[in-house]
Amino acid sequence: MPADDLERETTDVLRELVRFNTVNPPGNERPAIEFLARYLGDAGFHTELLAADQDRPNLVAELAGGTGGPTLCYLGHVDTVLADPSEWRHDPWSGDVVDGFLWGRGAIDMKSQVAAEAVAAATLARSGWRPANGCLKLVFVADEETGGDVGAHWLTDTQPDRVRCDMLLNEGGGEFFEFAGRRRYGVCCAEKGIFRFKLTARGEAGHASLPKTGDNALLKLGPVLARIAAAPPSFDLTEAPAALLRGLGFDSEDPANALDRIAAAEPGLLTQVEPMLGVTLAPTMAHASDKINVIPSRAYLKVDCRVPPGLGEDAARRRIADVLGATADGLEIEFTEKVVGNASPLESPLMDAIDRWVRTNDPGAETVPLILPGFSDSRWFREQFQDCVAYGFFPQRHMSLVDTSPLVHNADERIDVRDLGFAAACYRDLARELLG
Repeated sequence: MPADDLERETTDVLRELVRFNTVNPPGNERPAIEFLARYLGDAGFHTELLAADQDRPNLVAELAGGTGGPTLCYLGHVDTVLADPSEWRHDPWSGDVVDGFLWGRGAIDMKSQVAAEAVAAATLARSGWRPANGCLKLVFVADEETGGDVGAHWLTDTQPDRVRCDMLLNEGGGEFFEFAGRRRYGVCCAEKGIFRFKLTARGEAGHASLPKTGDNALLKLGPVLARIAAAPPSFDLTEAPAALLRGLGFDSEDPANALDRIAAAEPGLLTQVEPMLGVTLAPTMAHASDKINVIPSRAYLKVDCRVPPGLGEDAARRRIADVLGATADGLEIEFTEKVVGNASPLESPLMDAIDRWVRTNDPGAETVPLILPGFSDSRWFREQFQDCVAYGFFPQRHMSLVDTSPLVHNADERIDVRDLGFAAACYRDLARELLG
């Protein structure tokens, strides 16, 4: 299929997907999943709906070929976060195409990738192509935005034989960025872990009209917030970010110098790279008195802590101690969530194929590995299938990483429609190369 036709069909499929309001909660993903099942079934795929919640099914679509060979899986979720139409220039469930951009909730995260994966696969199937060896599998799921309990987590845990794969492409990377005159496309090879914690200060209650009475617990958290706000970056380099720095031309043994040079040359890129290099602390919630006129005897602060893959609670505690110092004296620290990060090898046939595709379709460009500071459904596949190589890659040539990142979960989410055809061509070509 010519590039213009790929772009047109992917745009049409994405418009349909955006018009399904799949805000999670409650999700209500069934209409969107059934639409995709019909679309892929009509193209020749064997489709199956699997559900822990009948209103929120997941789709597994397969195109089998010769016996043996690997299974390549294209993964995506169809649920989205909330959108307030009053904050948008175009209705977030319109799928409007204006000035070359398709607008709507999910246009980036991640109905666009779902549409590109589906169109690439359907185009291959309609042409009569079948894998010479192995299987092409598409898994479109519910419930990624709230943890996957009826989506990918449930599928990999209760239906592992239906979603087992050797290679997987999901969200988390692919937007280009420029540095030192070179274009790079990031391939997400790992995801940070989560070690969220609560800091509690205790004091003595009193009447707020007499501020010096009692012992105001809330004031004890002020220095903590100031220390977190002023903290310098943390450096705990794991394999992927070290390779990223080398790919940008830096010495991975001197990450501070690398950040200084990135800040001077491409300040917008700094906010993307810095969190990959170490443990981050982001205070997000606080609570003190339940009444305006009562000095609080107890106050707490909740902190979202992200830790590089392979590191655990010890790394989080070291960072907390380094940042807070003496301001932590007398405070209670309680970890409320502990999830070690996950990763796939940086070198693999899938990575080689992605890099070849990028160099062929954007001459002069190259790929570099990234860490996703958040998490995605790749986590469940890496955990369940130890030999599965999972990457995040949705190639975008016309909207950069710096352009795209601020739009995720934000108002006016939109995508350049040219990138829809670009990504669909990538998924089509990778399936042909890897499966024959």
